Amino acid sequence: MSTADLQEEIKIKKQQLVEFMDKHNLAGVLLSLHENVAWATAGQVDMRIAIPAPTGAAAVFVRKDGSGFYITTKNEAPRMHDEEFRGLPFEPVIVPWQEANFAKAARGLAAAGAIGADTHEADCAFINLAGLRSQLQPTEIERYRLLGGMTARAVEEVAVNLEPGVSEDEISAMVASRLIQKAILPSVLLMAVDDRILKYKHALPRGKRLQRYGMLNLCTRKWGLVISMTRFVHFGPIPQQLARGFDAAAKVNAALLHSTRAGATARRLYAVAKDAYAAAGFPGEEDLHHQGGATGYGEREWVATPNGAEVVLNRQAYAWNPSARGGKAEDTVVLQDGVIEYLTETTMFPVVETVVGGQSYRSAGVLLK
Repeated sequence: MSTADLQEEIKIKKQQLVEFMDKHNLAGVLLSLHENVAWATAGQVDMRIAIPAPTGAAAVFVRKDGSGFYITTKNEAPRMHDEEFRGLPFEPVIVPWQEANFAKAARGLAAAGAIGADTHEADCAFINLAGLRSQLQPTEIERYRLLGGMTARAVEEVAVNLEPGVSEDEISAMVASRLIQKAILPSVLLMAVDDRILKYKHALPRGKRLQRYGMLNLCTRKWGLVISMTRFVHFGPIPQQLARGFDAAAKVNAALLHSTRAGATARRLYAVAKDAYAAAGFPGEEDLHHQGGATGYGEREWVATPNGAEVVLNRQAYAWNPSARGGKAEDTVVLQDGVIEYLTETTMFPVVETVVGGQSYRSAGVLLK
């Protein structure tokens, strides 16, 4: 991606923040959460040190006049300059590590007026930028395609090499190794085998060894964006009950994708899933796990619920994850101008085609070995 493309994207993000400040009567906004810093910097900055920590070694401050700054400590400043913010339209503000009060530094940069912050900082108005992050720019979708493809290839490489006897932890390590080698951070690793897949919706690795049925369920992060996907491997013929579960999951997945159109509400999508489960012979299955929803800079920006008021937007990413009795369908897609684009398609897995409203939708089938 060219420097000009990145600069233009950052310019758009700054303008969005300025409009947000006008709307909320703010003199500036301080962004500390990883997802917001990545969004504001066109996916170029990742200042995390502790992987699970929500914030890192710097923060971004944008003033109401559109000026951009990054605030960091003296010990982190060289790396931030050389490897994170180099060439980006943000000026450095450096504070001692002993007094790493980024909010105080931001107030010193702002004109009179309130400052918004995405964390609960003292004397700052709390802000939520999920709405700004939701509608993706074309450059973000380009990065999303790359991440989806790289994640899918890593999953395929592991799946085709699985053999009975491998442990759930070893499968996690195999997936994580391939991702990290591509500078992709795994944020969810739910690798499970055999009866644990049937018993638990979130089967964390617990060391059990694969006999016949294995699941690779993961989320990945790069450029701030999140990919979610699940794939399955089975040794020998699939039991009839499990096949029924996959058939139902594919039907619910297709119904959800067909209804993922600009203006649809989260409550409407929940109702679609509920009706599709009943039609597939699994009434009430929606009560056993959430069905997924919007994604982007969070594993789920929102999920479909019975009373959800969130609304589907054009150029927004989605990850639906319907499941039934051990069968599941999960891919990350982008809705763009009424068209669903799959970001995580895998060529080595069979494809289940389901027609809804005259349109065909794809779900990944089970890889038989």
